[in-house]
Amino acid sequence: MGVTWLFIVMFVVAAFAFAPLGYFIYKFTINNGKPFGETEPHGDSPSKVNDLAEKAIEMFKGFLQKNKK
Repeated sequence: MGVTWLFIVMFVVAAFAFAPLGYFIYKFTINNGKPFGETEPHGDSPSKVNDLAEKAIEMFKGFLQKNKK
C-alpha cells in the first residue's frame, strides 16, 4: 500500500510541476510559433528604467572624467 500511495502522490506532484511547461508548449504551437502574440522587439519601446540607467551611466562617466583631470 505504501509504494502505491507514494507513486500516486508523486504522479500528482509531477503533473502540477510540469503543467506550466505543457501550457507553454500548447500556446506556442497554437499560434504558429508565437506563444504570446505579436510582441515588440526588445529596445524599441521607451522605458523609464532605461532612461534612468542611461542618465546614471552618463553621470558616472562625467564623474570619471572630472577625476582624471
